[in-house]
Amino acid sequence: MSQDRGPAKPPKSEDAGMAPPPAADTGKAPGLTAADALSGRRQRPPSPGGKTPAAPAAKHEESWGEVIKTIVYAILIALVIRCFVVQPFNIPSGSMKNTLLVGDYLFVEKYAYGYSRYSFPWGLGPVGNLWHGRIFGSQPKRGDVVVFRLPSDPSIDYIKRVIGLPGDTVQMINDRLYINNKIVPEKRVSDYVETIDGYKRRVPRYEEFLPGGKTHFILDSTPDGPYDNTKLFVVPPGHYFMMGDNRDNSDDSRADVGYVPAQNLVGKAELIFFSVNDKASWWQFWKWPWSIRWDRLFTVID
Repeated sequence: MSQDRGPAKPPKSEDAGMAPPPAADTGKAPGLTAADALSGRRQRPPSPGGKTPAAPAAKHEESWGEVIKTIVYAILIALVIRCFVVQPFNIPSGSMKNTLLVGDYLFVEKYAYGYSRYSFPWGLGPVGNLWHGRIFGSQPKRGDVVVFRLPSDPSIDYIKRVIGLPGDTVQMINDRLYINNKIVPEKRVSDYVETIDGYKRRVPRYEEFLPGGKTHFILDSTPDGPYDNTKLFVVPPGHYFMMGDNRDNSDDSRADVGYVPAQNLVGKAELIFFSVNDKASWWQFWKWPWSIRWDRLFTVID
């Protein structure tokens, strides 16, 4: 005879206070997949809803460090290029008309004649005043257009044409240039026309043929001007005699500039890369279409 034991009791659930059976030891940290365990990963990446770790702050600081390093590298590269390769200059006066005009911006080749203390900003160089002469030096050719430091004040840059080499004699007699006691041939060409205060002015222009084959144009705005008759200059060793192409409006070796020492040479003027007239400055870009001298851009300097 069977005995009625009543309805069977359901098994106790976790909600009833029973602990779940222990998880089998799989050898991996909680939250890792089997692939994670095999790859050696010790912790799962935080879920999208988790807290942001501290790494982004460190990455932000690192990004600023990279920016600063990039700026420093760029400055160093620019400094090396400026000191040893090319340097930009602008023309502030009309002493080299019509070869160079006020508002021309040009590149000067720094390695053309080697390097001196004046190849560096402010003439400091590696050892400043202790460094005299040039290294890797070479002599300019007669007729080169050269940037140099003014002998009486090396903080000032001048640009003129090399007329006399070491040992040469140079003299102006009745408007004509004599080198080594021989008159320099010249030929009258079309006038140079310039506009001053709204008025056009014609200036006599000549093509000059220097010894050695270099030719260039000069202006003679004032016949029998103060520099058209000079004493006989004898260029000392290691020095050069400079003159402007605008012969009657140039402070050069005929006057206060004097002989230019080789160590004062900065470089050779090579190329006009930009030019604006007197109606705008270089930074007034909104005026460029009307103020740029388009025909002078990327002109090689003779």
